[in-house]
Amino acid sequence: MRRNDPLVKPRKARLAGARGQRHISLMARKGKAAAAKAGDYLTGHLLIAMPGMEDPRFAQSVVCLCNHSADGAMGLMVNRPIEGLAFDKLLKQLGLKPVPSQRQIRLVSGGPVEAGRGFVLHTDDWSADGSLGFSTGLALTASVDILSAIASGGGPRQGLLALGYAGWAPGQLEEEIQRNSWLSVPADEALLFHQDASTAWHAALAKLKVHPAWLSSAAGHA
Repeated sequence: MRRNDPLVKPRKARLAGARGQRHISLMARKGKAAAAKAGDYLTGHLLIAMPGMEDPRFAQSVVCLCNHSADGAMGLMVNRPIEGLAFDKLLKQLGLKPVPSQRQIRLVSGGPVEAGRGFVLHTDDWSADGSLGFSTGLALTASVDILSAIASGGGPRQGLLALGYAGWAPGQLEEEIQRNSWLSVPADEALLFHQDASTAWHAALAKLKVHPAWLSSAAGHA
């Protein structure tokens, strides 16, 4: 994981904007190239932190991998709620309406990189210019249009807003998996949009039919 970007609460959150859209477009191009070259990358999988995770920022974390290729990996933690920042407060910061909103989505800390930038991870039944479908049924959007749609009672069926992301250099994630830092399992909506963040890690392990006590020295893939 990139170590030089501290995990801090942004003073004012913002969606990724034009820079984020370019980043998502680049992810799409790299993802297509990777799919053509190999079938063993983990895009669309969940990473489940092993009990012995050395980095405390990722202890008991569940990370959705939005892109994984020979060029590295990018993912969003889905079980780190942001304390003190409600959806309606975020809408006010961004100057969006209506407030109060007709519906809300969860806000999470997606990772230590660019913690002030937002990405909406959602089901692919809704899309806008720049949305990236990266796995069956899942998409990533970095425009404020999706927040306006959700606030108005529309938007995707399921979604969450992640501030920041987790990034890995080429080969770094593979090394961490070999060091028994992560398990992986195909993503599904029940795990991604789990409403109780405090139990999401255990729920992800339960999908593998394993207990945390069994994992002190074991690692692998589902």
